[in-house]
Amino acid sequence: MPSSERFHVRVTKDHLVFSAGHFITIDLPTGEICERLHGHNWRVAVEVSGPLDRNQYVFDFIALRDNLQAILDPLDHRMLLPTLHPSIRVESGPLETEVRYTSRRWVFPSDECVLLPVEQTTAELIARWIGQTLDDRLIRQGWPRIPHLRIEVEENFGQWAIWERQ
Repeated sequence: MPSSERFHVRVTKDHLVFSAGHFITIDLPTGEICERLHGHNWRVAVEVSGPLDRNQYVFDFIALRDNLQAILDPLDHRMLLPTLHPSIRVESGPLETEVRYTSRRWVFPSDECVLLPVEQTTAELIARWIGQTLDDRLIRQGWPRIPHLRIEVEENFGQWAIWERQ
């Protein structure tokens, strides 16, 4: 491949979406605040780039689509909760998940929550989690490591967060 060429594969489909609730804390100069519980219709895209393989692919579209769908489906119609936030306490039992932040307390049905190993459930960190999870799944399936992986997460129309691993 000439050094001036670069190949990319991008997958975004109408079904690579999930609806989920979340909240984040924001550290402002005037103090930390906690957003109200709210939700989004999140949309996800994946892009990979690298050299062509023996099939003249950068990467198989179907493998990207299906693995991304498998990651997103469990997020759909759930409450996304961070487990690594320094001030948010999440305690999950078989029936209920209790969440505490300062004087605030929420209780959710455990089967309606997804506990994410992130500091905040921002679009940026969700994009990173999706990308790392996708990378891990593909490697476990025997795919070669993707040289350049990019995940885009849209939380509202026109508001994208992007994570890249090179």
